[in-house]
Amino acid sequence: MANADGQKTPVGFWASASDRHSIAEDIQGIAAGSMLAALGVTMLASAQLLIGGTAGLGFLMRYSTGLSFGLVFFALNLPFYWLAYRRLGLAFTVKTFSAVALTSVLTEVLPAFITFETLHPVVAALFGGLLIGTGMLALFRHRASLGGFGILALYLQERAGWRAGFVQLALDLLVLALSFFVATPFVIVCSIVAAATLNLTLAINHRTDRYIVR
Repeated sequence: MANADGQKTPVGFWASASDRHSIAEDIQGIAAGSMLAALGVTMLASAQLLIGGTAGLGFLMRYSTGLSFGLVFFALNLPFYWLAYRRLGLAFTVKTFSAVALTSVLTEVLPAFITFETLHPVVAALFGGLLIGTGMLALFRHRASLGGFGILALYLQERAGWRAGFVQLALDLLVLALSFFVATPFVIVCSIVAAATLNLTLAINHRTDRYIVR
């Protein structure tokens, strides 16, 4: 929002403007989005499901090699930060790096505190996908993402007008196609439900013409 002189209203750690978040608001939004996403990942992992994007690749590596999901997820996102910096700016890159790092840590920590004695794969797909999608929505609205395909999806939405949710869905389906090598047909179907729930949450709720705060 500009003042009477045509300059943007300054924001600080606590002070925000109608078109920009304060630093405190960004910290809260990134933390909340990462926590929701990590809880969703924990639900999917408990039901041995997959998802799209770099998270899906992390699941594939975990199920096929036994490697840590958090470590693989963090490493897979490293190449995307250059695109984020070049196309979406330093602030976006720093916030995204923070969100990916926090989510990676939480996905490793949460299983020690949260276990599911009974968790049907369909329930895990619906609620896990919704949690991750809501977490990503919070990150998007604070000019951040969970890295990887999310960066590309946001870039294409801002530059070409393509809806981020639908772009991410197409890329996610490519990753899910690889799941045929490590999962049963029922698990794959539930994983597709999770991916669809996640991306429909983004497609329906995230539009730059409706939400302009930076």
